[in-house]
Formats: sequence, structure tokens, C-alpha cells
Amino acid sequence: MPADRPAADPGAGRTVRVDEPSPGVRVITLDRPQRLNAMSGELIADLHQALDDAAADEAGRVVVITGAGRGFCAGLDLKEPPTHRPGTPNVSPQSRMHLQQRIAALVPKLRNLRQPVIAAVNGPASGGGFALALAADIRVAAASATFNAAFVRIGLSGCDIGVSWLLPRLIGAGRSHELLLTGRLVDAAEAGRVGLVNRVVPDGEVLAAALATAAEITANSPMGVWMTKEVAWSQLEVGSLQAGIDLENRTQIMTTFTRDHREQITAFLEKRPPRYTGE
Repeated sequence: MPADRPAADPGAGRTVRVDEPSPGVRVITLDRPQRLNAMSGELIADLHQALDDAAADEAGRVVVITGAGRGFCAGLDLKEPPTHRPGTPNVSPQSRMHLQQRIAALVPKLRNLRQPVIAAVNGPASGGGFALALAADIRVAAASATFNAAFVRIGLSGCDIGVSWLLPRLIGAGRSHELLLTGRLVDAAEAGRVGLVNRVVPDGEVLAAALATAAEITANSPMGVWMTKEVAWSQLEVGSLQAGIDLENRTQIMTTFTRDHREQITAFLEKRPPRYTGE
């Protein structure tokens, strides 16, 4: 077990493990280290279940996603694919589309969690693993982490699993187009320089750094954090400055009526930690 990984819940799934190192903070660990946590059918199903469980957790405040061993996620497992190989019996456009949609649905599922998601990228994040990292709200990378949109390197379109929507919004269209067309590896230093990740930390410290960020988030009120995430993502699709301000105005007025808003102000004035109720 890596030194920066907390004790796991053995009942969380055979390929995805779930821990709660502090109240309200859920760590989801992709756990196929022998395959660099590549996506098998079982891992895809286990990750969907782990995210559904996180969504149903009313006390949940932050989700951290990371990988076991030396990789974050190597993308689709080409040696143990979650369906029949092309050209074998029982393969149809319908079955392939079902699988494609099942994998791609992980990205909006991460985005739609009300809890902020922090990707603790401890190693290679390729293909589908790259997409998972991009779908997080915050990315912390280990110094040895690498990133690439690997799809074009296996004879497919470089635009897959939400990457071609998310990537240009993080690093700009020009850089995004280059990475999608070449499939080249981006090391952690470059990722930090171009804004692909928020922070780069030494190997072995990535989960601790992600948990430190989670603690900063949980110091704020649940409703305030939820609305911040929701509005921030919605602004990426709003068509004008005024529409964006209108969205902010309505959300801001709504949050002023929460008890936690009043508690956070009172706690600040009384110089004590706030006691949130989620109301």
C-alpha cells in the first residue's frame, strides 16, 4: 500500500476502493495497479457505483479521486477490454455505442456531483484517465505524472469522452488542438506551466496535498461550496456577461437565506470555527 494512501474499505469494490480520511472527505482510489488502473468493464462499473454513492451522501463535502500504485489511470484496458474485440462475434454498433456511452457518462457524472472533485494525479493519466482528471474541479499532480489524449494513437479520433470540450477551456484551443492531434505526453512541469494542473508536488505527496486542499474547501459552508461549483461550471456555457451576472445574482441572494451563511459570519466575528448544519 502506498505511504500516502489511507486505509481502504474492502467492501467498496474489487477495482475501486473508497476511504473517508476525515469527515465529509471521500477518497476514491482506482485499484488495478498491475494494469496502471486501466479501465476494465469491472472498473467502469465500480467507478460508476462509487460516484453514485458519493452523490447520495448528504454529508459528503469533497471527493478526491486517485490511483493505486504508480499510475492514475492508463485509459481503456486494451489487453482486457470491457467488451468483445472488433471483428469477433456478437459485436454490433449498438453494443459498441452502449459501451462508449457508459464510459463517457463518467465525465458528466463527476461534473454533476455537488461536491467538488479533486484529482490527485499520482502517475500516468492517459486516454480515459486523462478525461477523468480533466473532469475534476481541481487537479494536483505528482512530479512524475504525465498526461496525454491517447485516442489518436490507437487509430481513433482524438476527441473522446469529453476531452475536446474540457481541454480547450483549461489551456486554450491552440494548445488543446496540438495535444489532441499528436497524442504526445505532457509531463507535470509542462502541465503546471500551461494551467492543465493547479499544482505540482513531489512524488508521494500528491494525496496529502489534495487532502489539504479538501480541508480548505470544507472550512466553507456546504451550500456556498455547492453553489460555487454549480455556477462556475454553468458559466462555461453561458452566452454573455449579463446572463452570467444574472445567474450569479440569483444564486447569491438564495445563499443569503441559509443558516450556514449566518453561522459563518457569526463564527468569523467570534473568532471560532463555524459549526455548519447544512441548512
